[in-house]
Amino acid sequence: MADSDQTAGVTCPDLPGPEDFTDAGRAVDRLIELYEDAAGFLCREFSAAMAQGAPAGRIRAFYPEIRVTTTSFAQIDSRLSFGHVAEPGTYATTVTRPRLFRDYLSQQMQLVMDHHGVPVTIGVSDIPMPVHFAVAGDPGLTVPQEGAAEFTLRDVFDVPDLSTTNDDIVNGMFRPGPDGAGALAPFTAQRVDYSLARLSHYTATDPGHFQTHVLFTNYQFYVAEFEAYARRMLGDPASGYTAFVGPGNSQITRPDAPLDPTAKLPQMPSYHLKRPGGAGITLVNIGVGPSNAKTATDHIAVLRPHAWIMVGHCAGLRNTQSLGDFVLAHAYLREDGVLDADLPAWVPIPALAEIQIALEEAVATETQLKGYDLKRIMRTGTVASFDNRNWELRDQSGPVQRLSQSRAIALDMESATVAANGFRFRVPYGTLLCVSDKPLHGELKLPGMASAFYKTQVARHLMIGIRAMETLREMPLERIHSRKLRSFDETAFL
Repeated sequence: MADSDQTAGVTCPDLPGPEDFTDAGRAVDRLIELYEDAAGFLCREFSAAMAQGAPAGRIRAFYPEIRVTTTSFAQIDSRLSFGHVAEPGTYATTVTRPRLFRDYLSQQMQLVMDHHGVPVTIGVSDIPMPVHFAVAGDPGLTVPQEGAAEFTLRDVFDVPDLSTTNDDIVNGMFRPGPDGAGALAPFTAQRVDYSLARLSHYTATDPGHFQTHVLFTNYQFYVAEFEAYARRMLGDPASGYTAFVGPGNSQITRPDAPLDPTAKLPQMPSYHLKRPGGAGITLVNIGVGPSNAKTATDHIAVLRPHAWIMVGHCAGLRNTQSLGDFVLAHAYLREDGVLDADLPAWVPIPALAEIQIALEEAVATETQLKGYDLKRIMRTGTVASFDNRNWELRDQSGPVQRLSQSRAIALDMESATVAANGFRFRVPYGTLLCVSDKPLHGELKLPGMASAFYKTQVARHLMIGIRAMETLREMPLERIHSRKLRSFDETAFL
């Protein structure tokens, strides 16, 4: 794609015809070529327009796409939850940042080709690439706010279109377009680009640093412990971990190296203990509240992690619980409200056996308790998530009655949202909380009590989450990404 063509007042790169591939690696190479030609073209044209003024016509480039067509009703291995389509037809998805997603794209395309015995077709889609997303990979370019340029930006370049940047596929509301192609992947290119931009903003780290196993917490205290663990791992050549990254993309590879501080922490600071192939662990401090939990998971989901687990603090609701006890959620009472429009509260959010076992085994290992003795410090049950941090100050009769009827054993503000979005986005999820107060029994989280609690419990709690993730990392993908999270009409790609 060298020179540009101009048709009907629109200048665009050369648009080569589609090609069939039977090798996933070569197919990804072609996606990279098409994407980088398109993004590079927009960057060059944008730079010229900002320096020389608006061109005479419109400037446009398009996302590349993957297409698969199969005509057979042959039954695929019924144990598999991904890597195949449900029925004959044509299925397509637009693609962005293929270098970032190389491993994922290679794996998913190869599975489809192997299972159906058909090639994948790589070509240029008819979906325009917004200039904002094209220049995101060039640190020297910034799209000005509306009205700041000497011309109206959207008269010349395509801009993000929220009418086509949605969650229709994962929400089960997708309808094929005029060409009749079904959805091949859970997210379109524009939806992915939107979240990649938001991730950089909210976490102050490049999306490329995120690992495939993600821990969420609601307290900054866990960060210091995570960094200390990361440094120990960097000092152990046998650990397999290669680097630790903090906000501002500050990265260290030696255990004693200084981690450059950021002038101001972002809203959701993220820290990444890296392994080859993205097989490390990311810790995200989502802060307090279901809105933050939804925001973080909405955007991290496009990276297609293999698991995410909430390891925050909670209010214990039973008088038999003690501060520092663990709560393993096997059900959720969703009174957070933030996902009701996308996933109604009547939808059950099941516990996932693979996650539950990994967490329980990690608690047993870290506490050296087994079997019946484990019940002394861990209880399994329903976790309720509210959207009101100070619910105790209102009339308690209604909330307490619902908590009792649901058999809830703990209360927080984030866990149900993290789990429900995991269910919605087909990302395996789990919750292990630590009791930090008991408001129904007169034990409020007061400063002195909190300090003692944090000193003794945070390190152990975090290590349990890390141990669970390391167990899940060794699990075959077809086991962790099981059929439990798949609906009637699923995309072939995870």
